[in-house]
Amino acid sequence: MSDTPSTPAAATGYFARHIFFCLNDRANGENSCAHHGAQEAFDRCKAQVKAAGLAGPGKVRVNKAGCMDRCAAGPVAVVYPEGTWYSYVDASDVDEIVESHLKNGQIVERLLTPPELGR
Repeated sequence: MSDTPSTPAAATGYFARHIFFCLNDRANGENSCAHHGAQEAFDRCKAQVKAAGLAGPGKVRVNKAGCMDRCAAGPVAVVYPEGTWYSYVDASDVDEIVESHLKNGQIVERLLTPPELGR
């Protein structure tokens, strides 16, 4: 299978890649991804994936998620099937994840979430 997300749906399970953005908002004021622009990052990623023609069966799906228990590293997103966790800061980070990983299959090393960071 190629690294590009253009493989037919039947060969990949339905989507070649799935990216989940934590959008959890802790009402008690505790730190959470929603307090760090997670919704805006999700919206940007979804729009870019669609505009690039990467969305749909056999390609990429962009999804919202609740708490993924990586709050200390937030905001976070995870790409499957690789299981690659990203901590991002701004729109350019999201752009780089879309271009490098979702489009070209190249992990963005500088944005990897440190494995020890959990809640």
